[in-house]
Amino acid sequence: MITRRNLLKTSSAAGFTLAASGLAAPAIAQGAKIRLGYVSPQSGPLAAFSEADQYILNGFANSEVGANFEVIVKDSQSNPNRAADVAGELIVDDEIDMMLVASTPETTNPVTTTCEAEEVPCISTVAPWQPWFIGQQGNPGDPSSWERFYYSYHFFWGLEDIIGVFTAMWNQLDTNKSVGALYPNDGDGNAWGDPVVGFPPVLADQGYTLSDPGRYQNLTDDFSAQINAFKQSNVEIVTGVPIPPDFTTFWTQAKQQGFTPKAASIGKAILFPQAVEALGDTGHNLSSEVWWSPSHPFNSSLTGESSADLAGGFTAATGRQWTQPIGFVHALFEMAADVMGRVTDSGDADAVAEAIAASQLESIVGRIAFDGAGLPPFAAANVAKTPLVGGQWRLRDGGGYDLVIVDNSSAPNIPTGGAMEEIS
Repeated sequence: MITRRNLLKTSSAAGFTLAASGLAAPAIAQGAKIRLGYVSPQSGPLAAFSEADQYILNGFANSEVGANFEVIVKDSQSNPNRAADVAGELIVDDEIDMMLVASTPETTNPVTTTCEAEEVPCISTVAPWQPWFIGQQGNPGDPSSWERFYYSYHFFWGLEDIIGVFTAMWNQLDTNKSVGALYPNDGDGNAWGDPVVGFPPVLADQGYTLSDPGRYQNLTDDFSAQINAFKQSNVEIVTGVPIPPDFTTFWTQAKQQGFTPKAASIGKAILFPQAVEALGDTGHNLSSEVWWSPSHPFNSSLTGESSADLAGGFTAATGRQWTQPIGFVHALFEMAADVMGRVTDSGDADAVAEAIAASQLESIVGRIAFDGAGLPPFAAANVAKTPLVGGQWRLRDGGGYDLVIVDNSSAPNIPTGGAMEEIS
């Protein structure tokens, strides 16, 4: 069977020269640059995840290493079908050497699936590893049928990590351990609510009761049914993984209907300052996972910048507050440079995939290594876990919010800035 990989290997078997500077020893055919595809949700309801993309892309392009690369950027428009389409365009029309993709299973999964089918090396991030890995299996409900990927690799944390962080934050409070779930009908929501790998079994083991009114469609405009269910169950903790506009709708309606839990630990929706600011002063003490912050004790392998330097550079260039995806999008390009610096033929997909698998990179988000640490055997070859802590949004005098790390029990090297407080 003739595949794109075989065609690339045949057409680029000769004529390679070493790059003059930057990378360790990549081969670039006839002086051409290494071609990277990058897909993220730059528009649509998930666009907040890509707010820092242009800043990172500009920094990479202007770096010494970046001079060896051409980056072709595509917008998934927050749509899985669109994500698959643009991945195909990058592979067939642009003939990329490697794919980079970020932000939620709705973008990472269709791009990864396309790359795996076309035998194109792919590195993805910013999606918990379970919905990324399990969500792409032919039969997600049958673990015995799950298979590893050969060209696709992912670095991020998993549901076990966010469950640990959320419960550690809740355990700092005096509650009745009654939890209400906001799980949408999408890749994240179905994974979080999964009775085997999601929140339900772990919460039950820790003595929590879960009120799950069922899956709802993204961009729902009425959450009265969920709010009433939570009231009836005397819910004091709310958790879930809604998209940003949906949590704004839910929280506004909850306040209007007299429902204020002691804690609301929400993935995805309140990761970003602008999402919390949209709630006015009712965002005070909302909590979420923190994957990256200026206080994370890591440095860039590309520039030597600290996490604080990278966040401060973004603010200086844009006038906007730092946002968590800055670190992980930057780390994608660290990975690309590191991997291509360890191969002699950037068009040899097999060699590039092997180099990804062998990665042991100290990056701006911590160590990235596909060594199976902290993972079940079925995911060990394709996933590298990164650290996770918990934080709360605190209203500043004069307006705006700061994200304060309040739990670091799973990553003590990341400093805390306070303790968990009840919503009032």
